[in-house]
Amino acid sequence: MTQFTDFGLAQPVLRALSEAGYVAPTPIQAQAIPPAMEGRDLCGIAQTGTGKTAAFALPILHRLALSDRRAPRRGCRVLVLSPTRELANQIAESFSDYGRHLSFTNTVVFGGVTISRQERALAPGVDILVATPGRLIDLIERRSLTLEGVEILVLDEADQMLDLGFIHALKRIVKMLPEKRQSLFFSATMPKNIAGLASQYLTNPVQVAVTPVATTAERVDQQVIFVHTGAKQALLGHILRDPAIERVLVFTRTKHGADRVVRGLDKVGIAAAAIHGNKSQPQRERALQAFRDGDCRVLVATDIAARGIDVEGVSHVINFDLPNVPESYVHRIGRTARAGADGLAISFCNDEEKAYLRDIERITRQKVPVAGFPEGFNPPSRQEAAEIAREEERRPERQQQRPAGGRPGQRSRPQQGRPQQGRPEGGRGFGGQGAPRQGRPQEGRADNRGPAPQGREPRADRPARPQGEQRPNQARPNREGRPQRAESRPRSGGGNEGRSIGWLERAPRS
Repeated sequence: MTQFTDFGLAQPVLRALSEAGYVAPTPIQAQAIPPAMEGRDLCGIAQTGTGKTAAFALPILHRLALSDRRAPRRGCRVLVLSPTRELANQIAESFSDYGRHLSFTNTVVFGGVTISRQERALAPGVDILVATPGRLIDLIERRSLTLEGVEILVLDEADQMLDLGFIHALKRIVKMLPEKRQSLFFSATMPKNIAGLASQYLTNPVQVAVTPVATTAERVDQQVIFVHTGAKQALLGHILRDPAIERVLVFTRTKHGADRVVRGLDKVGIAAAAIHGNKSQPQRERALQAFRDGDCRVLVATDIAARGIDVEGVSHVINFDLPNVPESYVHRIGRTARAGADGLAISFCNDEEKAYLRDIERITRQKVPVAGFPEGFNPPSRQEAAEIAREEERRPERQQQRPAGGRPGQRSRPQQGRPQQGRPEGGRGFGGQGAPRQGRPQEGRADNRGPAPQGREPRADRPARPQGEQRPNQARPNREGRPQRAESRPRSGGGNEGRSIGWLERAPRS
């Protein structure tokens, strides 16, 4: 199979692939899609970044397109298990991307956030449920979810799932599933415990495997600069003043961080645009088109948002934050040095990210050359850099973005109108009901790979007021000591308090 059209996928799925610019399948997709479309059980060995999400998402969407069955109440037809919330979000985003022309419901649930919204999202039933094991069991124990209607089970990153101690949860979950189902297991490695799990839960499976990503692009010159967190923004601005940098991709770990980088560059007169999950699809398309046309030479992106970006003439890739998944580094720097051209990848590394650097050098089997500060750059001292970083963390994000005239700390509706229906890192899937609020701390992190991405800390000077609670009527003295009437009114926010969980989305009909 050399093209996606060779598989016989449903036309709405092929249409979405064509619009995204995907023509040829990756090796894991070429091997896994045909047997999965036939309903066979499958065990795939593939590293992160090899396209394995599409290897199971495309045949699943194909089967949904051919069936008019409805999901049972408080149930699902497809269950995808993921070890971490980050990966769960990425998987759900891919389903929304590839299934944009299909009519189906799609929900992601994970721990560390309010469970009540997730229960409401599951009440009518969903076609595709992406979940972490712990929260899935919580929902089952609360009788908010049943697995009796599951037709397809996907276990992604099985080896990481076991490393994180989810083996007992997995065994409990599998016992609740119907015996007649299709099961798809994917893992980066095949240790004995994974092989035993596969033999126990898969029926006559097809085994597929691809060579893991182990080398970086040969024509990419790589550098790493050790720099304190608070000095990264100044260093980036200094580097980008070089007119020799024609077109540069800047990567951050979080959407929150991407916006901070753009604001910092704007302060020093460098135009930049960001693409990430909190941007609407028109905003993303405009930013990417401006980058392609050369009207904007700096594009700041998160890993998931950058998937599928293939822009010619990218001369530099700058890792403002090192990725906590080493395979992501390979794909980041592969955005430059295309079509026989040369490219330069520069990575900023603070003290906390040195462990990430070691992981990157281990998987690429090469040391990243260390470079000093560029000529003319005077970095702030360690104390000054630490103070800059603390000040940035203390700055409330919502005050920076609130419309003029709003109260400090007041939540308001987005000025662009209703959120765009669709995914966050591809314009579809996360912008709808229940999307994680930008800047919320990334709770429930389970990858044990170091510090979680930076997010906004909750206010420490007063507890949060429950939704709908009114300010108490009380007299407050004015400057002259006379009583002053206080109005009693509810907090604004349009009922969006606590919207920091998974999402529910119905893709448009084809």
